[in-house]
Amino acid sequence: MAAALGVRILTSLRREEPLMNNLRALTALTLVNLVMLAFSLIHQSTPVQASGPDQVLRGRALEIVDAQGKVRASISIIPEGPARRADGSLAEQNGRIYPEAVVFRLIRPDGRPSVKIATTEQGSGLDLSGGADPAYIVLNADGAETSLTLTNKDGQQRLVKP
Repeated sequence: MAAALGVRILTSLRREEPLMNNLRALTALTLVNLVMLAFSLIHQSTPVQASGPDQVLRGRALEIVDAQGKVRASISIIPEGPARRADGSLAEQNGRIYPEAVVFRLIRPDGRPSVKIATTEQGSGLDLSGGADPAYIVLNADGAETSLTLTNKDGQQRLVKP
């Protein structure tokens, strides 16, 4: 009986030996992680700055969203090509290719752009839409031509050219 008890004690000690080694290894690993965390927190305290002396925000587009995540303002570069709708389908079937444009949009809560400013190599334009469709104003300078188009809520237009 004493021999059996001695064998049990030796067996249980052998089982605890790997557990003790694992506990020491986990403790050491935890301490290393804490040191690395402290090091990274100390070095993260410097403020984020733009690279270069000009401190410029650079990107291909900028969108400003409201609290619900809807885009309310955007600045984007539209590549050269045919006019396209928001879903990517062709807006016109006439085959006309438009030059690259930089477009700034201010968007109403219902998702419709109410202010749009665009510029290309050929000219620039300003569109202002009213609260009632299709009331809007378009001021356009295209090449050597300029125009002002006024459209009221009934769809009646008046084109003013110099």
